[in-house]
Amino acid sequence: MGFPETFKALSDPVRREILVMLKKGKMSAGEIGQKFDMTGATISYHLSQLKKAELITESKYKNFIYYEINVSVFEEVMLWFSQFGGNEYEK
Repeated sequence: MGFPETFKALSDPVRREILVMLKKGKMSAGEIGQKFDMTGATISYHLSQLKKAELITESKYKNFIYYEINVSVFEEVMLWFSQFGGNEYEK
Protein backbone atom coordinates (compact mmCIF):
# COMPACT_ATOMS: atom_id res chain seq x y z
CA MET A 1 0.00 0.00 0.00
CA GLY A 2 1.16 3.49 -0.76
CA PHE A 3 -0.06 6.56 1.03
CA PRO A 4 -0.39 8.61 -2.21
CA GLU A 5 -2.90 6.09 -3.62
CA THR A 6 -4.72 5.91 -0.30
CA PHE A 7 -5.11 9.66 0.08
CA LYS A 8 -6.07 10.08 -3.58
CA ALA A 9 -8.80 7.46 -3.16
CA LEU A 10 -10.03 9.09 0.07
CA SER A 11 -10.11 12.55 -1.50
CA ASP A 12 -13.34 11.81 -3.39
CA PRO A 13 -16.63 12.16 -1.44
CA VAL A 14 -18.33 9.34 -3.39
CA ARG A 15 -15.55 6.92 -2.50
CA ARG A 16 -15.71 7.98 1.13
CA GLU A 17 -19.47 7.32 1.10
CA ILE A 18 -18.89 3.89 -0.43
CA LEU A 19 -16.48 3.10 2.41
CA VAL A 20 -19.07 4.18 4.98
CA MET A 21 -21.61 1.88 3.31
CA LEU A 22 -19.16 -1.03 3.36
CA LYS A 23 -18.56 -0.50 7.06
CA LYS A 24 -21.82 -2.41 7.59
CA GLY A 25 -20.60 -5.44 5.58
CA LYS A 26 -20.08 -6.86 2.11
CA MET A 27 -22.04 -5.38 -0.77
CA SER A 28 -22.24 -6.05 -4.49
CA ALA A 29 -21.57 -3.34 -7.06
CA GLY A 30 -25.28 -3.31 -7.87
CA GLU A 31 -26.22 -2.73 -4.24
CA ILE A 32 -23.68 0.08 -4.00
CA GLY A 33 -24.86 1.60 -7.28
CA GLN A 34 -28.49 1.76 -6.08
CA LYS A 35 -27.47 4.36 -3.51
CA PHE A 36 -26.09 6.78 -6.11
CA ASP A 37 -27.47 8.59 -9.14
CA MET A 38 -24.67 7.61 -11.51
CA THR A 39 -23.91 5.03 -14.17
CA GLY A 40 -22.61 1.56 -13.47
CA ALA A 41 -19.39 2.51 -15.25
CA THR A 42 -18.87 5.39 -12.83
CA ILE A 43 -19.46 3.14 -9.83
CA SER A 44 -16.99 0.65 -11.33
CA TYR A 45 -14.42 3.43 -11.66
CA HIS A 46 -14.81 4.41 -7.99
CA LEU A 47 -14.56 0.77 -6.87
CA SER A 48 -11.47 0.37 -9.05
CA GLN A 49 -9.80 3.35 -7.39
CA LEU A 50 -10.60 1.98 -3.94
CA LYS A 51 -9.19 -1.43 -4.92
CA LYS A 52 -6.07 0.17 -6.39
CA ALA A 53 -5.49 1.87 -3.03
CA GLU A 54 -6.18 -1.49 -1.34
CA LEU A 55 -8.92 0.11 0.77
CA ILE A 56 -11.38 -2.57 -0.34
CA THR A 57 -11.15 -6.19 -1.42
CA GLU A 58 -13.43 -8.20 -3.66
CA SER A 59 -14.65 -11.74 -3.51
CA LYS A 60 -16.72 -13.67 -6.03
CA TYR A 61 -19.75 -15.73 -5.17
CA LYS A 62 -21.72 -17.31 -8.01
CA ASN A 63 -22.40 -14.50 -10.50
CA PHE A 64 -21.70 -11.65 -8.10
CA ILE A 65 -18.64 -9.77 -6.93
CA TYR A 66 -18.82 -8.52 -3.36
CA TYR A 67 -16.74 -5.71 -1.94
CA GLU A 68 -15.65 -5.18 1.65
CA ILE A 69 -13.33 -2.91 3.59
CA ASN A 70 -9.70 -3.94 3.94
CA VAL A 71 -9.29 -3.23 7.65
CA SER A 72 -5.51 -3.70 7.67
CA VAL A 73 -4.96 -0.67 5.43
CA PHE A 74 -7.11 1.50 7.70
CA GLU A 75 -5.15 0.27 10.70
CA GLU A 76 -1.88 1.21 8.98
CA VAL A 77 -3.17 4.70 8.14
CA MET A 78 -4.45 5.21 11.69
CA LEU A 79 -1.12 4.09 13.10
CA TRP A 80 0.65 6.61 10.88
CA PHE A 81 -1.76 9.39 11.93
CA SER A 82 -1.35 8.52 15.60
CA GLN A 83 2.23 9.78 15.59
CA PHE A 84 0.84 13.32 15.33
CA GLY A 85 -1.45 13.03 18.35
CA GLY A 86 -0.79 13.81 21.98
CA ASN A 87 0.17 16.93 23.85
CA GLU A 88 3.78 16.16 24.61
CA TYR A 89 6.56 17.81 22.69
CA GLU A 90 9.53 15.77 21.58
CA LYS A 91 12.91 17.22 22.46
